[in-house]
Amino acid sequence: MARITDGARLAVLIDADNASAKHLERLLAEIAKYGTAGVRRAYGDWTSNHLGKWKETLLEHSVQPIQQFSYTTGKNATDSALIIDAMDLLHAGNVDGFCLVSSDSDFTRLAARIREEGLTVYGFGERKTPKPFVAACDTFIYVENLASSETPAATASKTTLKRDDTLDRLLAEAVEAAAGDDGWANLGAVGQNLSRLASDFDSRTYGYSKLKDLVQAHPDYQVQSRPGGSGKGSSTYAKRRQTSKRAAARQ
Repeated sequence: MARITDGARLAVLIDADNASAKHLERLLAEIAKYGTAGVRRAYGDWTSNHLGKWKETLLEHSVQPIQQFSYTTGKNATDSALIIDAMDLLHAGNVDGFCLVSSDSDFTRLAARIREEGLTVYGFGERKTPKPFVAACDTFIYVENLASSETPAATASKTTLKRDDTLDRLLAEAVEAAAGDDGWANLGAVGQNLSRLASDFDSRTYGYSKLKDLVQAHPDYQVQSRPGGSGKGSSTYAKRRQTSKRAAARQ
């Protein structure tokens, strides 16, 4: 999963009309892995009753509510307000990246535009989020994974992995691209390749909290740790297992 430098200044812009308040605490904890959320804003019509749950959590997490009245039925004024503020922040040059919280495809062009300026875009939304918005972000995180990561079931204790064609393809491409002459690939490089291949790749989607645990559980790969040089800690490597000609022909 892609990460920018430590201490990166992030702007968190939340489409409260299209996101759930119940994920806010876990969402901010996830964002803290990538940088400091100096700007925290949630957009919506706060005179509306359907944002009641948001009102209870905004002050607790120091998120500024941005009022946007719905001027016309059928038109999403909240989206427009969020996009305008995002462009203002972009041109002010005071942030290193954006966290766009929504499951709405209307922010696809915004994400692409921010990336064109060389800033990192993290998207957060439900699994129903349209693929164009997911692909427009550098990294897209499904909020369902944030909830499941706190449960004991989503740990390395799993011993079986349900086969998935998409996962098989992504791992094969990521490991091959990072592999040395001996076939072993540094797992850190594999993770970076996976993020480039699919912005929404997340080992938690498959029930594992870490990439290492996921690769270890996959029957096509072997994993080993190697000591680092100059007294550094160990590094983890993965390698595709040898398969028979018949098995390889089926792949």
